[in-house]
Amino acid sequence: MISMGTVWDRTAEFLSDNLGTILPIALTAIFVPAAISGSLGELNRGATPGLAAGLGLASLLLAVVTFWGQLAITALALDPSLGKGAVPAATRRLPAGLLVMIVLLLAALLLAIPVGVILALNGVDFSAATPGAMPQVPPAAALWVTLYVLALLPVLLWLAARLAVVLPALVGERLAIGAIPRSWRLTGGVALKIVGVLILYAVVATVASLAATTAFGAVITLVAGRGEDGLSLATVLTGTVGGAVSTAFTVLGTAFTAKLFLALRAAKEAAAAQ
Repeated sequence: MISMGTVWDRTAEFLSDNLGTILPIALTAIFVPAAISGSLGELNRGATPGLAAGLGLASLLLAVVTFWGQLAITALALDPSLGKGAVPAATRRLPAGLLVMIVLLLAALLLAIPVGVILALNGVDFSAATPGAMPQVPPAAALWVTLYVLALLPVLLWLAARLAVVLPALVGERLAIGAIPRSWRLTGGVALKIVGVLILYAVVATVASLAATTAFGAVITLVAGRGEDGLSLATVLTGTVGGAVSTAFTVLGTAFTAKLFLALRAAKEAAAAQ
């Protein structure tokens, strides 16, 4: 049985020992896209359909860059001796990684189908909704959607725990779709421990993000003011600070899952050898 405390210690040791190699990857592939995305969000307000489509495409490309950065950090955490070789390793695994993410996204969309069915049965007309705005939802439909989401939440947490080491399996064992069942097998018996870590991580990351964007953003807006088009020095600085916080937690979470994968694999191999 693995110890989450030991995994955290190994994660902290890895980050401390390899900060010089991690920092360029984190800055270029995670921090810069996160900071830009924060500013793009402000430009979406009142944007024309053409501009909104362009901003959406830009956000998608930035997400791919961030995902590539996570693959590079994963490769480095799995084998610190790679050094700068983690970058080409991430590039080689990017197509397979995108394929896996698309499959998981489609599976997540299937879980959202009941929400659409509930809204449709209650007469919600999606075609009449204003672009970029939520349609009017009757109270009865809102109640059923809320109950469904609340019932789905523990299921999502459990699934997230069982799929926590998909990326390390994809990078470390050069798998594609096979990384999904591989993660499922490795996390068997320790899902509840991983759920606890996920909840703690989500709470701390959310609080830190709100402190960075809401509190800091309010102070900067009072000092510098907000531009008429929604994009100003205040929004750029707020996006930069939010990007820095997001980058720190992304690097931490990525490194942790890689070390968790190594611990789970070693535990399974030791159990099989007995």
